[in-house]
Amino acid sequence: MAFLLALLSSALWGSADFQAGRMSKKYQAFAVLGITQLIGLAFGIFLIFATGERGAVAFGNDGFFSGYFWPGVFAGALGYIGLICLYVGLSTGRMGVVSPISSLGAVVPVMFALIGGEQLSRGRWVGVVIALAGAFCASGPEISQGFPLKPVALAFGAAFGFGTALTLMGIGSDSSALMTMVMMRATTALFTIAIAIRFRSTGGFSISDAPSLIFIGVADFLANFTLGLATQEGLVSLVMVLGSLYPVVTVLLAFKLLHERLHKVQYVGVFLAVAGVAILSAF
Repeated sequence: MAFLLALLSSALWGSADFQAGRMSKKYQAFAVLGITQLIGLAFGIFLIFATGERGAVAFGNDGFFSGYFWPGVFAGALGYIGLICLYVGLSTGRMGVVSPISSLGAVVPVMFALIGGEQLSRGRWVGVVIALAGAFCASGPEISQGFPLKPVALAFGAAFGFGTALTLMGIGSDSSALMTMVMMRATTALFTIAIAIRFRSTGGFSISDAPSLIFIGVADFLANFTLGLATQEGLVSLVMVLGSLYPVVTVLLAFKLLHERLHKVQYVGVFLAVAGVAILSAF
């Protein structure tokens, strides 16, 4: 079940990123991010009332990050900072450097889980390495022009922000995956409101954009939620790797629906990702 939930998370994330990328060609990326985060929060609140999950422990007795409140808050803040680093990095024009490095954020929760005592067999180690290599290659790395300092630094900042957010999300999910996600979205909503007030803009969206924005917000929330559930069903180290394969989904959707041409390295990435999943499922 953990494998399926993690792969579903990747499919949802990849689909949301694909649609968000299309919307970001029409509107400012931060506007798309902000409104979809608010939609995600509204959807999360709806799920709370629909499921009746209001009795989870917000503040535990086993340390600062026990319960769902603080893990959710810090995961939301660090994830948002990761997105800022990603968008600023992409704005430098070095997408082939920034995207692949930022996709390696899963390394952070994997290392945290292993330090915490999780153990992987030799076969699963092989699967983890191959799957992560697949996610990296599917993002379309371009190194012919070297690794300029600013894009690389921002890419590693994004990877660290995403990875730490995933780690805290897993910790909060020990108490409640749903409430952790809602706290994450509540935190990012504060960032969104602050930015909207600062620039006195709500993005300029039209009613016809509503279906796409709702899809992005709901899919992104469910991607986080299903990954949080997956951490409760299986090894965090494996779940996070499988959940990090979303670049493969985004690339395949762009290839199928937008007829974008894939680079050879991206074909290699898709193959490696599939091979990694197959190896992990076999062991």
